[in-house]
Amino acid sequence: MDGLNLEILAGDSFALIGPNGAGKTTLVKILSTLLKPTLGTVCVSGYDVTLEPEEVRKRIGVTSHNTFLYDDLTAKENLEFYGELYGLNKDEIEKKVDLLLKKANLRLRAHDQVSNFSRGMKQRLSIVRAIICDPDILILDEPSTGLDVASKKKFYEMVREQNTAGKTILLATHDLREVEMLCTKAAILDKGKIQKSGKIKDLKSDGLLEDVFTELTN
Repeated sequence: MDGLNLEILAGDSFALIGPNGAGKTTLVKILSTLLKPTLGTVCVSGYDVTLEPEEVRKRIGVTSHNTFLYDDLTAKENLEFYGELYGLNKDEIEKKVDLLLKKANLRLRAHDQVSNFSRGMKQRLSIVRAIICDPDILILDEPSTGLDVASKKKFYEMVREQNTAGKTILLATHDLREVEMLCTKAAILDKGKIQKSGKIKDLKSDGLLEDVFTELTN
C-alpha cells in the first residue's frame, strides 16, 4: 500500500477493483487482522486492527476463494464449530444453522461431508459460515472464482440479502460485471494506490466502467 486513504461507510456495498497484484488481497488481509500494516492507521467499526484485533474479528465475516471449511466435517458440523468459536450458545447455533442451511439451499445436505460438495456448494456454505455470527461487515475476496452461472446467481442473492439487511459489503475483485451487480461504490486500485474512487454511476460518467478501469490500470 502506498499512501492509501479510504473510507467505507456503514451499510455501503463497496468494491475494491484492481488487476492481479494491485494490492486488493493485501488490503483485505489487513482489514481482516491477518496482516499488520507497517505504517498508518486502519480502523474497522472504530477499532484499530493492530491494537484491537479481537474487537475487529467480532464484527467481520470473511469469504474468499479459500472457503475455510473442514472437508472431513459435515456442513452442519462446520457451522456448529464456527458458531462455538464465536461464542454462540447451543440454542442459538441450532436455530441459525438450520435457517442458514435453508437459505444456502443446502438443508438436504446438512449431514454430508463437505469433501463431497461441489465448488458452488462449498462457496455457499462458506458465506453462511461467515455470517453465522451476524457480523456488521462482510468482506469478500474474489469470492466467485471457479463458480458456474447458477452458483454465482445464488451466491449473489445471499450477498444482496446481507446488504439489504444493513450489513456493509466489501468486495475485492477484478470482475467488473460482478461489481456492477453487487456494489454502488468502488475504488480502482493499482500498484498499491487508489487511482479513482466514488459512486459507480459517477465513475462510469467518463465511459464504460471497463474503459475507465483499463485506462487507470494501464
